Amino acid sequence: MIKQLEQALSQALYGKEEVIRLGISCLLANGHLLLEDIPGMGKTTFSHALAHFTGMQYRRIQFTSDLLPSDLIGVSIFDATTQQFRFHAGPIFSQLILADEVNRATPRTQSALLEAMEERQVTTENGTHPLPEPFFVIATQNPSHQTGTYFLPESQLDRFLMCLSIGYPPPEAERQLLKLPENGKIFEQPPVSSIEQLLTWQQQSLQVHVADTVLDYIQNILAASRHQGWFNHGLSPRAGMALVRAAKAYARTEERDFVRPDDVQAVMPAVVNHRLVIKQAHIQHSPAEMLLNQVEVPL
Repeated sequence: MIKQLEQALSQALYGKEEVIRLGISCLLANGHLLLEDIPGMGKTTFSHALAHFTGMQYRRIQFTSDLLPSDLIGVSIFDATTQQFRFHAGPIFSQLILADEVNRATPRTQSALLEAMEERQVTTENGTHPLPEPFFVIATQNPSHQTGTYFLPESQLDRFLMCLSIGYPPPEAERQLLKLPENGKIFEQPPVSSIEQLLTWQQQSLQVHVADTVLDYIQNILAASRHQGWFNHGLSPRAGMALVRAAKAYARTEERDFVRPDDVQAVMPAVVNHRLVIKQAHIQHSPAEMLLNQVEVPL
């Protein structure tokens, strides 16, 4: 059924099968996804389609410089009849949140979102309010060279399990897209899974087996990131745990109950590249490429 979900989402992102698979893997790993790309590449369409085909409640929040934390979380309003404050939940109390152009909001508002992502609950003066399950945030970010943006610091980027760039479609897929400019019919189709099925997939992903040889491979990658002197700092233990979670979920999308080294390699760019900063700007390779070229693959 996961393959059916991939096929359904391919109607939203033509010619981007690997991006779709990684996005589903991020959802199955119970993480959050950052999409960094220029406008018009299909970020919103993909997010909406993912919510539609999985049956998740969807809310899109446009981040702007005047957006307040209370606009996300909600507010407490005094009820004259009960003489008590009543909490009115904000749009963050949905199952799939599209945080559109998150780097246009102020750091204070960004922090409110990222805290909710990490804790999966919201704390107000009225108490603690748990967020729904599943809870999946897809944040979009314009490239940092665009004006009017507040850069997400490294500590907040680390809250995202994966960071992906959709990129331009291949010519044949773009031609197909030009012939069918309207994607509204996508949302007339029925979902291919339910919330219960999605939660089951997430539990099954946790149970995927990781052999000691694969764990050794991941540890060697972490060690190489710390000891080669290529980056401002190495990968943290949390990054290593993220790599394991992502590889297990990716294996689940392939209908396997065990992780292979190529699963680790498949998720490496999405999990690692936004967590590492290369010291020498003239280097053309990405952090993931540098590490994969350095670390020997187990047989």
